[in-house]
Amino acid sequence: MSVLADARAVLATGPVCDSCLGRVFADRSFGLGNDERGHALRVALALADDEPFEPGGECWVCEGRCAEHDAWAERVVAALSDVEFDTYQVGTRVPPLLEENDALLRAEAGLPEDAGESFKSAFNREVGKRVGELTGAEVDFERPDVVTLLHLEREEVEVQVNPAFVYGRYRKLARDVPQTEWPCRECGGSGKQLAAGGGEEPCDHCDGTGYMYPTSVEQEIAPAVRAAMDGDEAVFHGAGREDVDARMLGTGRPFVVEVKEPTRRSPDLGAVADAVDDSSLVAVDALALATHEMVERVKELDASKTYRADVTFGAPVTGDALAHALQALDGTTVTQHTPGRVDHRRASKDRTREVYDADGCLVDVDAPELPADPAAGLPHEDAPTESTRAVLEFHTEGGLYVKELVSGDEGRTEPSLAGLLGADAAVTALDVLAVEGEDERFAEPSYLREADA
Repeated sequence: MSVLADARAVLATGPVCDSCLGRVFADRSFGLGNDERGHALRVALALADDEPFEPGGECWVCEGRCAEHDAWAERVVAALSDVEFDTYQVGTRVPPLLEENDALLRAEAGLPEDAGESFKSAFNREVGKRVGELTGAEVDFERPDVVTLLHLEREEVEVQVNPAFVYGRYRKLARDVPQTEWPCRECGGSGKQLAAGGGEEPCDHCDGTGYMYPTSVEQEIAPAVRAAMDGDEAVFHGAGREDVDARMLGTGRPFVVEVKEPTRRSPDLGAVADAVDDSSLVAVDALALATHEMVERVKELDASKTYRADVTFGAPVTGDALAHALQALDGTTVTQHTPGRVDHRRASKDRTREVYDADGCLVDVDAPELPADPAAGLPHEDAPTESTRAVLEFHTEGGLYVKELVSGDEGRTEPSLAGLLGADAAVTALDVLAVEGEDERFAEPSYLREADA
């Protein structure tokens, strides 16, 4: 059958509006709206049949919903009035009766059930097009900033605000600060315990705070990002983590903060950095808006690490013996069974990791602790010929346990500094100087949306 014959069959089903008539032929003559197609077909039929033109009016298929595109677009804009967004998507919850009418129209007209475009698809597109015109935002079918669902039967607009992401690098300037919140293991984070005489009292283990440590990197950074984006919740994702008692210096460790339900997506990242830097514990650099893919990239980052360690020996060690032991570790492959200190939360297995570089020197027992300046060199020139203390630097493959590289962990790590020296060795202070190796991929525009000025 011809297009005009098919159009006659559609109109023969009952009163049909221009939009519903044109939808059946949505795959014809691109560049026209469905209402324009329907109007054109109605005109063509009037000319072909030499009959008076009768405009479309009531519609048994959509029951007048196709005349509501503008009204629903305005409802969407009103529902999003307090939300900042650049991209959006519109969905529609169609009443069952309208879906049945849409299918019945094609069946009664003798057309394929998938002819043209469905009511739902057309309604999404028409309202979505108008939302874009009213807001200047762009449609995104993959990962929009906001999704609106039109409930036609309930006359409601449901809004879903997708998370926003901020990438950066943090430096942890103090020891005994965990990366993430650490609830008290005794009270489960409640801060309370049962009193001897009944009732509750502050937990002795955490002094009623509910935490093992007063704060964390997460608690210093995430709230500032959440507040800047006016979100409901902020989730911290780090590229690995350093030990609680280790500082993170140098250029810092990559992280992403995921903000749930943000109403602002263009925060003042400079102000966020200033707010975090007011703390003497944590500082942040290189803040930038990021895409959701950045979370997985950060979590999967297998970067190399550079450490500086203050080490104490169980017996005096000569400078020559230390130099020979470090030379033996330099460039070697180390096998480590899961350390005893983490075997309660790590799989029990052997891991092999590379030591790319090992350097160090003896220092006097009463020498100052490790300098906070990561650029400070090792004091080779002032090194004593024998001591029970040393400052060491290791550049290693990611995932190597550096404390166990020094101590040997009762034979779980081979080779180790202690094993090579034949003397007990323990890290008494540790700094991470660099987390590097793959950071250049984070600079790709597809993952960083906007660098902080």
